[in-house]
Amino acid sequence: MQPAKEVTKASDGSLLGDPGHTPLSKKEGVKWQRPRLSRQALMRCCLVKWILSSTAPQGSDSSDSELELSTVRHQPEGLDQLQAQTKFTKKELQSLYRGFKNECPTGLVDEDTFKLIYSQFFPQGDASTYAHFLFNAFDADGNGAIHFEDFVVGLSILLRGTVHEKLKWAFNLYDINKDGYITKEEMLAIMKSIYDMMGRHTYPILREDAPAEHVERFFQKMDRNKDGVVTIEEFLETCQKDENIMSSMQLFENVI
Repeated sequence: MQPAKEVTKASDGSLLGDPGHTPLSKKEGVKWQRPRLSRQALMRCCLVKWILSSTAPQGSDSSDSELELSTVRHQPEGLDQLQAQTKFTKKELQSLYRGFKNECPTGLVDEDTFKLIYSQFFPQGDASTYAHFLFNAFDADGNGAIHFEDFVVGLSILLRGTVHEKLKWAFNLYDINKDGYITKEEMLAIMKSIYDMMGRHTYPILREDAPAEHVERFFQKMDRNKDGVVTIEEFLETCQKDENIMSSMQLFENVI
């Protein structure tokens, strides 16, 4: 399957914030689109493209037609419940499940599979560490495997959730050890993994100390009581009040 070229152009190498504080729409060479609650937005997601790759009609375009499957061979249990839990339509859930079962006949996704997905979509960098962190964020119960239900609930938040829901999910990603706090070390590990994954296509051009500077700048904003860690309350309050952070949150789907 061909790598998603637009993804490498659409991120500045971070999930939160803009190191140069340059308006995203004015960055030279950056392809910027606001996410829409549409099938096109859904199809920009690496994970969705991967699970639908074996089910898409040959010769189709890469937007609506890949979800307009003529025959649905698999249907998840509790479809109505999943539809109520997510912001996907019944047809989208059926299509996602069909691809999921084709790619993962056991009904489970493991960490090695995540690493394979991201190596395909980000061949110019090393995506293994970011894939590890992302897998752990999806693997809510920490059992080393992701069920379809967990998979689509997470995707629904990332692609169609409210700002508050996306921020809570982002906090969970940064909180690597799941102790309810983000440390500088945790945020730096995530930042470095994203830069490693984007490789030479990051914008602005990566300096060796850029991830550390990024983390220091954000801790100055987020760590309001200066105790060396960021709580979920500090994270939500700071992010929602910062225009640069909120703008960059819309880039989530480009590294998911």
